[in-house]
Parts: sequence; structure tokens; C-alpha cells
Amino acid sequence: MGKIAMKTPLVEMDGDEMTRILWQQIKQELLEPYIELNTQYYDLGLPNREATGDQVTVDAAQATQRYGVAVKCATITPNAQRMEEYKLSQMWKSPNATIRAILDGTVFRAPIMVRGISPVVRNWQQPITIARHAFGDVYKAAEYRVPGPGKAELVFTGEDGTEHRQTIQEFQGPGVLQGQFNLDRSIASFARSCFQYALDTNQELWFATKDTISKQYDHTFKDLFAEIFEGEYRAKFQEKGITYFYTLIDDAVARVIRSKGGFIWACKNYDGDVMSDMVSTAFGSLAMMTSVLVSPDGKYEYEAAHGTVTQHYYRHLKGEAVSTNPMATLFAWTGALAKRGELDGIGALTDFARGLERAAIDTIESGVMTGDLAGLWEGEAPAQKVTGLEFLQAIRARL
Repeated sequence: MGKIAMKTPLVEMDGDEMTRILWQQIKQELLEPYIELNTQYYDLGLPNREATGDQVTVDAAQATQRYGVAVKCATITPNAQRMEEYKLSQMWKSPNATIRAILDGTVFRAPIMVRGISPVVRNWQQPITIARHAFGDVYKAAEYRVPGPGKAELVFTGEDGTEHRQTIQEFQGPGVLQGQFNLDRSIASFARSCFQYALDTNQELWFATKDTISKQYDHTFKDLFAEIFEGEYRAKFQEKGITYFYTLIDDAVARVIRSKGGFIWACKNYDGDVMSDMVSTAFGSLAMMTSVLVSPDGKYEYEAAHGTVTQHYYRHLKGEAVSTNPMATLFAWTGALAKRGELDGIGALTDFARGLERAAIDTIESGVMTGDLAGLWEGEAPAQKVTGLEFLQAIRARL
């Protein structure tokens, strides 16, 4: 058989550490033998982000706007320790936050479920999809370390010169300040993306914030969601027989734990970051979670929802065999390839991507898996723990 041809390139964003190694192994073992892989390549590894002043991240996001579909490897968001380790000129911001801000999209994350691995929350029977707002909040915040006594104020100066001031805190000693923001248009895009995704997937939509405490910031989210739902989506939801409801984040957590799953849980940016990790871990592993950023104008960026697996990388550098789960990274590739095939009318490409996903799930269900899953295994066949590369090779044999 000849390789499957592609028309339009994927935007390929390479990453860091162990996931960067898995990235190449996935391409070599499972993609390049079967596809004439056509990508626009951007190296978002931390050394190249430093070398380009992080311009490469902006270039990759803009390329996604042009080509419509991207696939991204996990990347490092540096802290002080990473700044020293990589000899950085500055503490570069999260590349995911930069890309999300440019695309103004919503991140949808859902667990990859397999027979033989039960969720920690035993009553969860269906996937829970986290819809994470992908703009603003703490990820675009301005911060300041207060050196000593003084008054901190929130100041807004309108275009007409009108000034509004509000005292935040009278500091008696050192402390810390943070100022965050959001935009009505971004919140509205988030709401519409969530409502539309619920209709497309025929799932209930839950949304939660802390509007009882944040009576302006969080309440704006609540109000815009309600306004858009009533004006544009209520009748469509009724026609589908699905529901939307709002509740406090505290109540949402309790409801989620008691639920059977099978719904979309919309969260603000930070809430979605944390809750998606909680949900994925409770379903089995951080490496068993799909993630796609969808922009309001229909651009898609698929990525792994977890980090760069640093400890495995350090062991790999010492020559040790490591059992790193590549499923989330693999499903980022298959999601992007399937969407590229769908948009370009290449059924063979979409079919191949879905077949590869099925082969990966079947491999785990046959008892072959990485170490993070072996301890959770409840299937009939004994668990066979393998390295990440051996797991990919087992998928290829089954494919």
C-alpha cells in the first residue's frame, strides 16, 4: 500500500524533555511509515524559545490561524529553578497561554477510557469533559513583590481621561500583589464554544464560578453565560433534550464526585487547569487525557494535557529504561490528523487516525501498558509493563 497523502500541512509544535523524545518515536513508529507527513515545524523547546526571544511561540500560533489545525508537544513553563538550569535570560511565560491568547479559544479535555481500568470515583461510568476558558486570569496577570509598607491601588484610566481608583490593601510590611483581567468578548466566545460543543456532542453543560465572593469578576462570567444561553441557545438545548445550569464551584465539585459522568464541566482558566488534572488522574492517569483548543472561528490545536515528564527524562539521560505513557501525546497527533482529514476531505487520513486510536486502546486492554497504568489494572489478562517505546511498538504490531 502507498502512504496516505496530505493536502494541507499540520502546524507541528515540538516540545521538551521526555515528551520530546516520545514525539519523535510516535512519528517514526506510527506515522511516517503510513503517512506522507506534511507539517509546518516549530521548535517550542525551551532552548529555542530562549534563542528566539519566544517569537517562535507567536509564529506557531499565527501559523495555526493560517492553516487551521495544529498539534503540540508538552512544553516547559520555566520557574526560578528552570531559569537557572537552562540559563535563561528571563522567565518566559507559558507557551500554552500565549497560543491560547492569540487564538482566543476554549480547551476541551476528556479522559481516554479503557476496559480494565476503573475510575477512582467508582460511580463514574462515562467521561467527564472539562471545558477550560483559555484566556486571561492568572495566566496573563501582572505581579509585583511589595517591598514594605505602603498603599496598593487598582487604577483604571478611561480614554476620556476619567480615572477610577480603588484601594486594594494598606500594607504594613512586605507582601505580594497580582492584577488579572478578562474581556467580555473572550468570555462570550468561551460561552458560545461551550454551548455549541454541548449541542454537537449531545451532552449536558455545567458551569461554575465563585460569584458570591468575586461579585464583579466572576459574576460577569455568570451573567454573560446566562445572557447568551437565554438569547441564543435555550431553544436548541430544549430541542436536543439537554440542559445547562450554573452553580457555585464548591457545589459543582460535590455534584461531579457524586455523578455518573457524561457531561461537560465548563471552568474558568485556573479552575479548568486544576480540575482537568483531577479528573484525568481519577479516571486513571494524567497521560490518559485528550485536549483540544477550539477557537471561535474554527481553528484547532491538539496537545497533551500533561507536562514534560521531567523525572523520566533525567533517568533517560542516565541510560535507564523508562516506562512513560505516550497515550495523550499520541491522541494529540491522531486528533489533529483526523481533523485535517475531515477538513480536507481525505477520509483515509481520518480513518487511519481513528484506527490508530483503537489499536492503542486495544493494546492496553490486551494487558500491555506502561507503568502508570499497570498498578491500576483490573483486567483478566495479566498486566505486562513495558517502556514507552515498547508500548508504541506493540501498538504498531496490532495496527
